[in-house]
Amino acid sequence: MNLKSLFKICLFALLIVACKSDVKEESVEESVEKTTTEFSFNVEQFADIKILRYQIPGWEGLSLKEQKLVYYLTEAGLAGRDIMWDQNYRHNLKIRRALENIYNEYSGDKGSVDWKNFTVYLKRVWFSNGIHHHYSNDKLTPGFTQDYLNELLKATNTKLDGAAFNAMFNAEDAKKVNQAKGVDNVALSAVNFYGPDVTSDDVINFYKNKKSPNPDRPLSYGLNSQLVKEDGVLKERVYKSGGLYGAAIDNIIEWLGKARGVAENDAQGNAIDLLIKYYKTGDLQTWDDYNVAWTAATAGNVDYINSFIEVYNDPLGYRGSYETIVQINDFDMSTKMAVLSENAQWFEDNSPLMDAHKKANVVGVSYKVVTVAGEAGDASPSTPIGVNLPNANWIRKEVGSKSVSLGNITYAYANAGSTGRLKEFVHDEEELKLEEEFGGKADKLHTALHEVIGHASGQLNKGVGETKETLKNYASTLEEGRADLVGLYYLYDSKLQDLGLVKDWKKIGMAAYDGYIRNGLMTQLIRLNIGDDVEEAHMRNRQWVSAWAFEKGKADNVIEKVTRDGKTYFNITDYDKLHDLFGQLLRETQRIKSEGDYVAVEALVEGYGVKVDQAIHAEVLERNKQFTAAPYSGFVNPVLVPELNDAGEITAIKVTQPEAYDKQMLYYSKNYNHLPDVN
Repeated sequence: MNLKSLFKICLFALLIVACKSDVKEESVEESVEKTTTEFSFNVEQFADIKILRYQIPGWEGLSLKEQKLVYYLTEAGLAGRDIMWDQNYRHNLKIRRALENIYNEYSGDKGSVDWKNFTVYLKRVWFSNGIHHHYSNDKLTPGFTQDYLNELLKATNTKLDGAAFNAMFNAEDAKKVNQAKGVDNVALSAVNFYGPDVTSDDVINFYKNKKSPNPDRPLSYGLNSQLVKEDGVLKERVYKSGGLYGAAIDNIIEWLGKARGVAENDAQGNAIDLLIKYYKTGDLQTWDDYNVAWTAATAGNVDYINSFIEVYNDPLGYRGSYETIVQINDFDMSTKMAVLSENAQWFEDNSPLMDAHKKANVVGVSYKVVTVAGEAGDASPSTPIGVNLPNANWIRKEVGSKSVSLGNITYAYANAGSTGRLKEFVHDEEELKLEEEFGGKADKLHTALHEVIGHASGQLNKGVGETKETLKNYASTLEEGRADLVGLYYLYDSKLQDLGLVKDWKKIGMAAYDGYIRNGLMTQLIRLNIGDDVEEAHMRNRQWVSAWAFEKGKADNVIEKVTRDGKTYFNITDYDKLHDLFGQLLRETQRIKSEGDYVAVEALVEGYGVKVDQAIHAEVLERNKQFTAAPYSGFVNPVLVPELNDAGEITAIKVTQPEAYDKQMLYYSKNYNHLPDVN
């Protein structure tokens, strides 16, 4: 599960974050630790989006062979870029291409409000890989009329009509992913994982009949296919060469083949071979074989993520979104943080989980800090800050997992400028000082614990199905909240100081608790429109964790709600008791997962994580008006430029920065245009 916490992104010389790859945001508050640099991280800002850039430190230290490997893997990732667009919504590619043609060809009045609104809309579409907001899942609202768009279409000789045109303006397909209670989540989700007449019951019943050859190693049924009805009969359209998205996949395979030729070692090369085989066949057993091989391939300077991986965009959690990240190992930082992986068993043994839910042998948790060299698909422009894979519970248990923190991404966030929001929402000067001195370190360590310890902890009861089957639409938010709670529980523990990770464990824990409660109950609400429910999995988990702790601690006033000068604050009065509450909730969330208790997870999430206190929400939005910084950030990617000799051989690869956001988006659309409008 990619993670995309959600935490404040700050640079800390010894502690670097790792978090689920679908965790795609920096905090709505500012980073408090920065490094002086002349590099310009900021590109532009529009609507609720800020575009940044990142560097690739250490590039010159790679050999030419290693640079070629990075280049080939990056090209393989970009080759599948349009898959993500089509997965997000069936009309996305047609709409994008029409809008881009207008943008390139229009020679009329570009000073008008309508044209400016058109360009902002296109930039938002680029950022979200489609016409639905990347985070809220709501359909983006054009700031121009249908008549104006028709004028632009006519002026540029561009065709966009019928359902695709109407989709930009009508109320249909309003949510990319609909997680609401009491509705047909599949039928009411616009995401293109299912045919328009497929229902939630269809999906559940279809996969109920799928039996893995080895029940103890269940295959990831549904991960790499679209489920449709043909003549009333359900059928999977598999993503593979010769199948759905075959044209793009063939290009991915070609670049992966080149990468295989410069693999750093046999283990890495064998894993790439299996990935190529998987793309050619679509076979899910090959997918598992690949993940086992990939997890074990830990040597070398270069690694990657590539394929259909995270399931957050599927309302029922079956289908994986296309995603790629190419990364270079930061050996120095990885060595400093290896202590967490080395002590994973201690954390498991000393957790508040029921004994039956603890792993007797935590295996193969590798943790590295890496430098991103390129991203595509669901990881771009809105990027994770860390990744833990593979997702299959049985592989995590038997083989292990890889956890990585994207060090240069967090560095870019930390140095892109502050928002000023922190001082507005802290309760008092003591809380502000704690945050300023310890908040950045606490958040980095929280994310590392979330990823390395949290997602690797616990086990399912024997005979209990995968969480996507038992917990259904609540599986993702339960898992993210569970991992958050592992981090919260251990952040307030002297063990961190014993391991040499912190100098004052108590203040680190206090700062972490302050920030989490402040964000979960207040500041993250700036991402919602008034009246909205919380729907995104990570926002839900932060709210249900915080709201549960607030309510359960009322008798002892563990967290007090303070009103001062017409403003609301949440003040933690007893950190020890809050630590105990987090432990109780962690124990319960693991029980829910281990036992597959759908009734309990529904009560937890719906009772604490969905509905918003409307008075506080209105207040937060009003208090936030003074700040101009956008609540969401994403990145353009550095450009790897190969230099060739007369024989056409690569002699060097240079790293350049894109001139502008729009130029990179248009370049991508022109050069990685491998799919038709309709697939």
